[in-house]
Amino acid sequence: MRISDSVANYILELLKETDGIAEIQRNELANLLGCVPSQINYVLTSRFTPEQGYLVESRRGGGGYIRITRRQLSKSDVMMHIINAVGDSLDIGAARAMTENMVQSGVLSKGVGSMILAAVSEQSLGGLPKDIQNRVRAAIYKNMLLVSRNQEGSGYAV
Repeated sequence: MRISDSVANYILELLKETDGIAEIQRNELANLLGCVPSQINYVLTSRFTPEQGYLVESRRGGGGYIRITRRQLSKSDVMMHIINAVGDSLDIGAARAMTENMVQSGVLSKGVGSMILAAVSEQSLGGLPKDIQNRVRAAIYKNMLLVSRNQEGSGYAV
């Protein structure tokens, strides 16, 4: 298991045990898990984002801590946060990470996630000039999420 997975799993377990609010000290957690503090930061910024339903607050100083709060957002709200976060350009790695996070959190079904990734894949966009592929990918990705969001409750798997 990768260290980022270990850090994320540890934090998720803390959140389960504490009804959705966990406080950690970055250096102590890094020592406990045998990693550097920057790896803790990486996990927090990539896996515990508002788009994924988390609020992360930090207080610096001697008694500093990081507080992670799991927020209850509707699937529609999560998708709108992600759509707004995508911007005008999206590389395939970011598309893959966001989609996998939405599938893991139940916002998208695995089938819908697979279709979205197929639509924005390197193979699908390979015929376009390199300089516009990420812009086209962002537009397709956002539109597919909008359609998925609007189809919720209409018999389509979301």
